[in-house]
Amino acid sequence: MTQIRPFIALFFAAATILLLPGLTAYSQPLVFSRATSATGNYLAGREAMDGLDTHAAARFLTDAARSAWDNPTVIERAFTALVADGQIEHGADMAQHLLELDANNEMARLVLGTVALKERRYDSATKQLSGIAPGSLVGITSAILHAWSLVGAGQYDASQKLLDSVGGDSLNDFLVFHRALMADVADQHTAAIGYVTDAYTNEPYVARIVEAYVRIMANAARFADAKQALDKYDGQGLDHPIVEILRGDIEAGRRPGKLAPDSQAGAAEMFDGIGTALVNDGSSEMAAVFLRLGHYLEPKNDVITMTLADLLEGAGRYKDANAIYQGLDSASALKPEAMVRSAQNLDSLGERDEAIRHLRNIIAVDPGNLDAVGALGDLLRYAERYQEAADAYTKAIALVGGDHPGDWRYFYVRGIAYERTRQWPLAEADFLKALSLKPDQPQVLNYLGYSWVDQGTHLDKALEMIKKAIAWDPTDGYVVDSLGWAYYRLGRYDDAVQTLEQAVMLRPNDPEINDHLGDAYWRAGRRLEARFQWNIAISVDDTGNVSKRARPKLKNGLGPVSAPATDS
Repeated sequence: MTQIRPFIALFFAAATILLLPGLTAYSQPLVFSRATSATGNYLAGREAMDGLDTHAAARFLTDAARSAWDNPTVIERAFTALVADGQIEHGADMAQHLLELDANNEMARLVLGTVALKERRYDSATKQLSGIAPGSLVGITSAILHAWSLVGAGQYDASQKLLDSVGGDSLNDFLVFHRALMADVADQHTAAIGYVTDAYTNEPYVARIVEAYVRIMANAARFADAKQALDKYDGQGLDHPIVEILRGDIEAGRRPGKLAPDSQAGAAEMFDGIGTALVNDGSSEMAAVFLRLGHYLEPKNDVITMTLADLLEGAGRYKDANAIYQGLDSASALKPEAMVRSAQNLDSLGERDEAIRHLRNIIAVDPGNLDAVGALGDLLRYAERYQEAADAYTKAIALVGGDHPGDWRYFYVRGIAYERTRQWPLAEADFLKALSLKPDQPQVLNYLGYSWVDQGTHLDKALEMIKKAIAWDPTDGYVVDSLGWAYYRLGRYDDAVQTLEQAVMLRPNDPEINDHLGDAYWRAGRRLEARFQWNIAISVDDTGNVSKRARPKLKNGLGPVSAPATDS
């Protein structure tokens, strides 16, 4: 999922992040009554959790906890694994026991507060959450969850006063969004409009914020404002189901309903936002906990479902992710995207032909499914079926129109497919079109620049383009190679050697780069080093493509230098 909540990353600037305070706080050793099996269960559970196999982790760590019932570290690990696996009630039972061992454990209180909120036991939620200081990520989360509990209890003013004490300026965008949702749940319509307008003004292209803005405005019969926001989003070439599904209601003058109808749904939004940030931060264990808590509060929130599946994909748990996708209701606006992701996961599992077949079936039923068409093009390109890939990208361009800044990628990847099928005029036209839509896009600058260099044309232009590309990421070995090859083609052999040596350091096992460095060494008069480098290129060449041209050079070296081409 893209364009959901990039602003949530501000949490990591605003809070002192202590994700699981108890895990490293205890100095006591891990003592088990049955050393071999219990220790094995604990270590197996830790290893499973590291790989985000939450079901195995919960099983192993629960077994370990039975043998170390008085060890808070083991108990915390076990309850965390249970929650990360979606076994919230079982996790809450163990969290309650953890509080008997450590009354100040913040994560245990957060989980128990979440369960109380789910069950609408708002006083109990307040009891669990009110004593947690908002000085860490867990603390801030607890404070916002407490505020949502107050809204559920009909204490809207108290909820806003509580939020006044949370975080600093860097948290404002996130808190404003939740203030808007809280006001909406509490039927404080004027406040909801004010807050959501502020949130939308700050982030007009974040899908969830756009959805909230459109819903609140349309529910207030401000359909013109809602439609303008939808048109502005579309005008950027953005397309997200949770936004686009609103258009029919807005154009028909129907009120679409609230994004969060109650406190449970609103608190679920909070867990999704923070969980998304944790996914992006690489904190997968904690992300799983937060996303599972959000899903527990609002099982119908398909955005959370998609984020959870995305987390599992990132950990290589493709089958688990597909099981989650299959659980989405067929009527969900996100079901088409889930089906496409399922196909991509099949490809990741080594079933590329089945993935391509799956995507073709999706397109046969829904020819306008842009995600499916684009994914089909990508998989065909990975399979080196370049003409078929180009045809798929052509369909994608027809669907998007090809005039939005975001459309650059379809021209870029179609250009690659054309280049690989030796249709250079078509490829060049696509690369130039991509740059006209996004002038400083580094991938396009590098690909077109390198192609010109390799052909010996437009060398001065190509050099400038590659320099622009490398400014985005000086550590990209492929772009550094392009720059070195440009120097080589221009006859600047000392510069070529220096740059290509850097490229080889960044990508030591790339045969193309090693071959280029060998050529540069030869032209610089370093012939022993040249042959050594060509030998390396041959040894790391899995396809044999580079070896075909490197082997003759080992025997005969390079021929006379051709005059470098000039710009035209």
